[in-house]
Amino acid sequence: MKKRLLSGLQPSGELTIGNYCGSIRQFLQFQKEYDSFLFIPDMHSITVVRENPDLLRKRIRRFVALYLASGLDANNCTFYIQSEVSAHNQLAWVFECLTCMGELSRMTQFKDKSTKLKNICCGLFTYPLLMAADILLYDAHIVPVGSDQKQHIELTRSIAQRFNHLYKEVFLVPKAVIPEVGAKIKDLQDPEKKMSKSNGDTNGSIFLLDDEKTIRKKISRAITDSEKKIYYDKTKKPGISNLITIYSVLKAIPLSITTKKFKNMTSYGDFKQKVIDAILETIVPIQEKYYQIEKTSLINEILDIGKKKANQIASAKYEKVRRLIGFGR
Repeated sequence: MKKRLLSGLQPSGELTIGNYCGSIRQFLQFQKEYDSFLFIPDMHSITVVRENPDLLRKRIRRFVALYLASGLDANNCTFYIQSEVSAHNQLAWVFECLTCMGELSRMTQFKDKSTKLKNICCGLFTYPLLMAADILLYDAHIVPVGSDQKQHIELTRSIAQRFNHLYKEVFLVPKAVIPEVGAKIKDLQDPEKKMSKSNGDTNGSIFLLDDEKTIRKKISRAITDSEKKIYYDKTKKPGISNLITIYSVLKAIPLSITTKKFKNMTSYGDFKQKVIDAILETIVPIQEKYYQIEKTSLINEILDIGKKKANQIASAKYEKVRRLIGFGR
């Protein structure tokens, strides 16, 4: 029996080349080796912004279509929507009652986001506990995540161990898997920040459904430096290093080889053209398949199958938890 993988990307914006490099590429690499559960965490998407309901529904479908268009196989992967599995929020409440406020207040992502908001909702604070429920319901062995989610996986592991100690060995303790290269693709206009699905300034992000003209414009205007030398150094050359990373991940070659390939190139324009070519080679086939899938009933069929399977597994796990705690008659 295969070990299980679980991961999800919030539909709080449109999927970017950063999501492809940091997450989707991992899913593709692991899908034959692991029983892959890939869900759309729509409940997480309202922790900061109240999304337009129609837009959120369309984006959920768009994510699934892009997963399939990228090469993820429904025969190897289970796709489902978080809010269609009630055990997620039921187990999250149990975890809220097992976790101290001090643990949650130390979460770096909460501290970063809360400094940018006037009104902080409770959901943003307790978000890691819903994430823990997302993972632990399915006995996931590995959880591919970006580097910014590592702390949340560590909390998930602590919660699993705490529950197992207090009650019974119910939860499998998962392991985070973070790619060595491409885990955090940076914003093209501000390479000190992560490329975002939902940033107001879209010039810093390459979206998977951007057209060729838009991609060329965004990469051509990407921030670099005045040195005119191409090498990898995140401190001295964050912009160039980010473009090298994108090229390396999409071409599936080490950073050192990419740097060697471009070391004698003195034109940033020529270098950027190579990056553009690598992006288009990846994105254009995905877009072609996406627009084909979008016209069919495949998305609904796959989500219906995933909903049934996810509910069966999650409900059985939550029932064990419920009985152990003493809920019910």
